[in-house]
Amino acid sequence: MSSKAPKEFPNGSKEQAKGLETINVKSVTDSDHIRGNPNAPVVIIEFSDTECPFCKQFHESMQRVMSEYGASGKVAWVYRHLPIDSLHKRARKEAEATECVAELGGKDMFWLYLDEIYKKTGSNDTLDPAELPKIAVNLGIDEKKFNECLVSGRHATKVKDQETDAQTAGARGTPYSVLVAPSGEKVSIEGAYPFEVLKSMIDAALAQ
Repeated sequence: MSSKAPKEFPNGSKEQAKGLETINVKSVTDSDHIRGNPNAPVVIIEFSDTECPFCKQFHESMQRVMSEYGASGKVAWVYRHLPIDSLHKRARKEAEATECVAELGGKDMFWLYLDEIYKKTGSNDTLDPAELPKIAVNLGIDEKKFNECLVSGRHATKVKDQETDAQTAGARGTPYSVLVAPSGEKVSIEGAYPFEVLKSMIDAALAQ
């Protein structure tokens, strides 16, 4: 991804969110997975790896963010893929699995499936690939269609494109997020920041 090897950013990373800066991240479109109000004044674009333990922690923090700010339409959460193959060999196929579920069950189903992936994995490639269709079936997805989709690899390009987007945006590891303020200014977030830190950043953005 850069001259430095991709890595996981630890919880409470010492690397602080940078000041307002120029970040070349693709604009949010209807093709994105958006949780919450698509027109929310604050948007958090997350690039993540489902087998990264710090991404698992950050997912929980973002769920709390949406519980507090999502219902009122103040924050939208956009999820994009950034599997780190050198650390997690199963993450890329898991990312494709989420896209298969979105294809077969819709965008809301994507989020339900993603939540279940993060609940069930112990991180670091501990989720048995055999669980992927089981989770899908439990959510009402047709098993045969799911398996056909996953084997076909037809969502591999989307995952790769989002990985490239992350690189362009300055990601050097996971989780990596970009907070887009109401003014359009962007702040990068490197690491699994706890809810309290995210809350302070969101409140500051909303106060602009």
